[in-house]
Amino acid sequence: MINAFSDRLCGARKLLGASLLAAAGLLVPFSSAYADSGADDVKLATPPWPGATVKTEVARQLLDSLGYQASVEELSTAMILQGMESGDIDITMTLWRPSQGSMLDPRLETGELVEVVKNIQGARFQLAVPDYVWEAGVHSLEDLAANAERFDSTFYGIEAGNVGNEIMQKAIDENSYGLADWRVRASSVTGMLSQVEAQAATQEWIAFLGWEPHWMNVAYDLRYLEDPKGIWGKSSSVSTVASTAFLDEHPNLARFLEQMTVPIEVQNNWVTEFSLEERPLEEVASEWIAANPEMVGEWLEGVTTADGERSAQELLVAR
Repeated sequence: MINAFSDRLCGARKLLGASLLAAAGLLVPFSSAYADSGADDVKLATPPWPGATVKTEVARQLLDSLGYQASVEELSTAMILQGMESGDIDITMTLWRPSQGSMLDPRLETGELVEVVKNIQGARFQLAVPDYVWEAGVHSLEDLAANAERFDSTFYGIEAGNVGNEIMQKAIDENSYGLADWRVRASSVTGMLSQVEAQAATQEWIAFLGWEPHWMNVAYDLRYLEDPKGIWGKSSSVSTVASTAFLDEHPNLARFLEQMTVPIEVQNNWVTEFSLEERPLEEVASEWIAANPEMVGEWLEGVTTADGERSAQELLVAR
């Protein structure tokens, strides 16, 4: 089956655009009365991934509304972990397992960091191909070497230093699946997906880093390649990680973080609105918070405002 990615992309934009909330300007997460009531700084960080960005912004807005002074810095995962070790960053909600386990586990073993919760279950992070490549018979990493010329012996990845790129490079270095002559082309998420669209427009073959949650799973017909040797690990999850010292000082925030888990469908929709629809980040987050009091209420159960004087759930009801 031949799939025109560009046509699907346009169709998805129209469909999703029609479903946006009309009263965006009327939706606010909570009363701003508590915005300046606490002096606690909370330093969050996220890689430049759309899903991670929206999830972190949702957390930031909730924390601000409870009286915390929350900020977000955009960094690579390696820099985030280094910043957490030095005390410059308190929380990240973006560590993928198993692909980033080798980066995280040594830091957990020292006791400096804590893996608070798997905030997303059933995620995927591995090599993908367009549906028309799958239909032509490429179902597995084992099928790549025999079709090297069609793929120009190239894997398309995201930012340099990303674990996904490193997994692909390790496969090349170790000649896994006979891939010794291949190369990894690093780019941004936007740059990689632009390349996918450009090559799909003329039905050229491409192997690229895919993951879910992400809008690519909504807009594109893509297939994830089988991995008999397990170099990408098993099913993925995404974890919230925090500084041990920070959690010890902020048990109220520790409870909130433990309870903030996100259905994968919710994050797919966040990514679609923010990245595919190109809606403002703050609006995507604030509208979702206002439209989903039940889930937000579950996250805030037993949590208080920063000053400890009011239940976060009471504040939600009163907004």
